[in-house]
Amino acid sequence: MVVVFEIMKSVLSVVLFFTASVLSAHTKEVLRGQLSQNKIISSKILGYDLQYRVYIPEGYDGLSNLPVIFLTDGQWYIEGGEMPRKLDEMIYKREIKPVVAVFVDARDPKNLDKNRRNQQFLGNEKYVDFYRKELIPSIQRNYKVSRRQKNRAIMGLSFGGLNATFFGAKASDTFHMLGIQSPALHPVKNIYDLYRDQEKLPLKIFLTTGTVNDTEIPARKLKKTLEDKGYKFEYIEVAEGHNWMNWKPLINKALLYFFGW
Repeated sequence: MVVVFEIMKSVLSVVLFFTASVLSAHTKEVLRGQLSQNKIISSKILGYDLQYRVYIPEGYDGLSNLPVIFLTDGQWYIEGGEMPRKLDEMIYKREIKPVVAVFVDARDPKNLDKNRRNQQFLGNEKYVDFYRKELIPSIQRNYKVSRRQKNRAIMGLSFGGLNATFFGAKASDTFHMLGIQSPALHPVKNIYDLYRDQEKLPLKIFLTTGTVNDTEIPARKLKKTLEDKGYKFEYIEVAEGHNWMNWKPLINKALLYFFGW
């Protein structure tokens, strides 16, 4: 019995050591980057305050000219998408380059029950100008991000996917990469014409949709429009609905498509 007990103690010690090592390594991974508290920007263009949070990667002080991705409905990408953790893990594993992420909150900072996404995301030219003339210059002043269009992305889901699509058509000089998840395109009736009637734009597009009562019909129409225009892009359909079981697993694929080594 003593021998058996000693063997069991040894096995348990090994298991505990291995578990502790794994947890320690995982903790190091997920804590490597830093996510700021909410920052306020007062927009003269929009006439109100907005808030956002900024993720910077581990080793930031020794880095420069970092690519940057802007997330509309940023609060959802932090909570439902767990995107800061995904960035930590992918950067740590050297699957993607170090990147700065700006999580833009669509809610009124003074009243979080008031969500402005319907007035911001549905083909709003002023919202495009806010990014171009106010938000991006502020990020460039305060963070070590690249000033080149090819290193800048915008990503959103549902109406945020519509917004990313609209930004691509209206601000391809500012954004090279578009992350379009389950795009609810119906409020902007001419969204397809915006791509059909222009010369092919310098865009890198990641387009996805679910196939269970999601946005598969407009997404497929956008896919066909882009193909007819000669765009090369990533297109993914998943057997999920309009929810995080659809969107969350695809965040890694989008980051790899945009920022992979």
